[in-house]
Amino acid sequence: MGNLSMLSTVLQAKDQVSCDLAGEATILSVKTGTYYGLDPVGARIWTLIQQPRTLQDIRDTLVKEYDVDAVRCEADLLEILRQLQDEGLIETVD
Repeated sequence: MGNLSMLSTVLQAKDQVSCDLAGEATILSVKTGTYYGLDPVGARIWTLIQQPRTLQDIRDTLVKEYDVDAVRCEADLLEILRQLQDEGLIETVD
């Protein structure tokens, strides 16, 4: 997988199943059989990437929806998506 930047387009990987539990997301990797949990902000990001979306678009959406600084939001977004990428839970789209 390539490096993520704000211009990268990402979406949920196909080899996973997920559900919403009281505003949080639980994801099961079909490949590894491992469960992952996301807090409400992570769950919102997960919802946003059901369709291909740029990181810039995701950041802009989060800044509008939450009282968060754009620079801080961008750093946190990149960290979360890199973790999901490392676990094979998201794909990048060319």
